[in-house]
Amino acid sequence: METGSAPERHSSSWFERRLLPGFAFKAVIIGGGYATGRELAEFFGPSGARGGLYGMLVAMAVWSVICALTFLYARSTGTRDYRSFFRHLLGPFWPLFEIVLLSLFVLVLAVFSAAAGAIGAALFGAPPIAGQLALMISIAGFVAFGSESVERLFKWVSFVLYATYAVFLALSIWRFGDQIVAELSVPAQGVGWIGDGLSYAGYNVIGAVVILYVVRHFSTPRDAVLGGILCGPLAMLPAMLFFLALAAVPAAMQAELPSDYLLERLNVPFFPYFYQFMIFLALLESGAGAVHSINERIGHVVERSGRSFGVRPRLGVAIAALIFTGFVAQSFGLVALIASGYRYISYAVLAVFVVPMLTLGVWRLWQWRRLPGGMAPDAGQL
Repeated sequence: METGSAPERHSSSWFERRLLPGFAFKAVIIGGGYATGRELAEFFGPSGARGGLYGMLVAMAVWSVICALTFLYARSTGTRDYRSFFRHLLGPFWPLFEIVLLSLFVLVLAVFSAAAGAIGAALFGAPPIAGQLALMISIAGFVAFGSESVERLFKWVSFVLYATYAVFLALSIWRFGDQIVAELSVPAQGVGWIGDGLSYAGYNVIGAVVILYVVRHFSTPRDAVLGGILCGPLAMLPAMLFFLALAAVPAAMQAELPSDYLLERLNVPFFPYFYQFMIFLALLESGAGAVHSINERIGHVVERSGRSFGVRPRLGVAIAALIFTGFVAQSFGLVALIASGYRYISYAVLAVFVVPMLTLGVWRLWQWRRLPGGMAPDAGQL
């Protein structure tokens, strides 16, 4: 069984072992829908302020569990990219996951490209192509230099993003504090928030296998478990801060872009520009996470053949992927085709990742628990 290289002992910092996995997971799932509030309003708005927060806690718990199990399984099998991971988990059926993942990447990268074009047009009156090119060049520049470059991006963008949402909430409390309290005082109606949380968690949980390159920082099973558990809170905290702000103005939940609707009513000079810049950074880190996972998948295969996969080939793969998703996919209607079946893609993720991980994966981890280091017997074999 092909699994990739075995985990090596190294002196990763506390930040790399505990916080970086959560920052990376957040980076992959945030995208434009999360950053603008559209996804949050769609999934959690119908349950009200309190019910929405309950649903977010459900999603957060699911993310923590799946990420912890995924990281532990990846460390135990010595896998560092999604191809190697699923060759071990699914055996000969591993291509099923790659079909699902690449279909999803075509959709989300094309959507990110369109969103970047809209940001450039809104802020500077530039043609959409300008914003699209700015995003493509930025993504390609970061992923060309490998995991360390991408991880630094996740780190610094995370600080900007958390600070922006904290300011957003503070401004909302200043302007609409009484409304927030009033909305939170309304009890949740029924338990529909459970389904909302599970749906949103399943919609995004694929991020756990997209960031397997962070597993190289885990020296022990404890590292993998704790790093995974923290993924849920670190990814959901900005969403909860934003959702509290949205709760102040329920009509914002119905707007096409809830963030813009609320920013207009906050009426704080210059903050909308800063917020749009934050959305661009969110698109950048999400796009970089997706493209880097493709590079890692190709790079591990190339390196096992004895060849190097350095800056130029990484840059070439990134440019090719971004050109396809940004222009060609839309021209041929692939985005519309995949978008129309997006719910089926979510079901496919559940079938080829979540269910196998919670059944076969958990059973195998239980079998390996008494082995040295909790490692699979064939970990590290090519």
